[in-house]
Formats: sequence, structure tokens, C-alpha cells
Amino acid sequence: MPKHRLSRKNRYIALAATSAVVVGGAGFAAQSSMAAPAWPTQKTYTGRAFDACTAPSLTAMKAWKKDAYYGGIAVYVGGKNRGCAQPNLTRSWVKSVDTIGWRVIPLYVGAQPPCQKSANKERFTAASAASVGANNANDAISKASALGMKAGSPIYLNMESYNTADKACNDATLTYVRSFTKTLRAKTYRAGLYGFSSSSAKAIATAKDRTDLPGNLWYALWNGQETTTKDWPWNPKLYTDHSRGHQYEANSKETRGGHTITIDRNSWDAPVAIIG
Repeated sequence: MPKHRLSRKNRYIALAATSAVVVGGAGFAAQSSMAAPAWPTQKTYTGRAFDACTAPSLTAMKAWKKDAYYGGIAVYVGGKNRGCAQPNLTRSWVKSVDTIGWRVIPLYVGAQPPCQKSANKERFTAASAASVGANNANDAISKASALGMKAGSPIYLNMESYNTADKACNDATLTYVRSFTKTLRAKTYRAGLYGFSSSSAKAIATAKDRTDLPGNLWYALWNGQETTTKDWPWNPKLYTDHSRGHQYEANSKETRGGHTITIDRNSWDAPVAIIG
């Protein structure tokens, strides 16, 4: 797979260590459960999406749009652990791809758990989890806003694989995620999390205390199944009504309109950025 968040080698090590516009319903209710200013109407996309380590050129995006296979693109808006440079990712690029019909999915590569075996530039500890989560969320909002992604947009926190059986580590991770989520919501940005079905996403989906958990869940389960429902691994009542994304294939090298990009494939039914 591409070097999206960590190096390809370290990402495999981490994994191995763990064995259209709508008014949101259930997902939206989860986002607005705390007192906050009025929420902008949620913008939701349902269909195929892809993510690439580096945002492709505008020329490539126009060519891929004509092909009409994908309609959404996830972009890495920031984070110290972001794996690739983003020479194309500017406010102008975001506006241009939105104008031609792409639905943009903001992804932020935040600090990673203390027990994670992969190398990364920023980690949190049990003691720092809450403060780092809030700081990361504020940075994510700043980065997304600078790219023209308005309040009401989601920001998906990238949480790589870790040993969820390590209770202290898992508790610290949930503290970090809750702090990140709460800080986003205070500024009317919707919260989501990208993680692995065997670890980081599982920790969110199976947590008994649902307080301040993200209202949208993007799970990596590389089974080749283009669905957000048939292979949903957890309680079917969770993350319903346009609140799920499924990364079902990684490191797919594809050529469309004469432009080749190495991507991860996703089935999407969740919020996307509001561009302005």
C-alpha cells in the first residue's frame, strides 16, 4: 500500500501485531449531542472513493473525473505523522476539484498510541492523551479551514493499528480520541475516525462508553468487498444513516484517462467536506 501515514514496512508491522447532500440522521445526532452553535447541514456522499498518499495533480483529477468510476477523494490535510508531501493540496486545488464534482474527504494523521510498534514522529502518553488530542484537533481545524473546508465538514482522525489488548494503551487511545472529537465538535466540525477493523476501528466500535466518540467510522478491512453494510463487523445499529466508510483494498495501481495513481479503494456512505 502507499506510504499514507507510516512507511509501508512499519504499517505492515503494526497491522501484524494486532492479528449527495442529506440532513444526517443517527450519525448527525451523535455529532450534535453536546451544546454547540447551530450545525450546518451535513453534506454526504454515497459511492466509490479513493485515497492516495499525495493528492494527485488537478490534471489527473480532471481525467479521472471524466472516467466517472470514483466520485470521492480523501486527502491528508495535516498531522506530524503524515507520510507524504502535498505539493498539489492547496485551497485552489480543493475548490477546483469540488467544482468539477469531486467529494472531498479530509483525513488528519494525528499522534499515535504509546504501544504502537510502528515508527512515527508524534505519540501521546496516558498523561498527555487529552491535551495532545485537543491540540491535534485545533491543528486539524486550522489546516482544513485554510484549505477552504468550512465548519460542518468532517475531519477523519487517522489511527493506525495498535495492541488493543494492552488496556493502559487502549484507555489512553480512547482518551485521546475523545479529546480530539470533543474539540472538533466545539467548533462545529464533525468527527470521524479511520482505523483497522482488527484494532483501532474495533476499539471505537466496541467501546461500552460511547461518550465523545466520533460519529463516523471509516474501517480498513481489505477483503475486496465494495460495501459498508454486508461486512460490517460490529453492532448493526451503530454508525447507521450515512456514517460509514470502508477501505476494502489497498495499494491498487490504476490508470484512468491516461493518468496512473497508486490508491486505496473505498466504499463510502458518510459526510464529506463542505467547500467554500
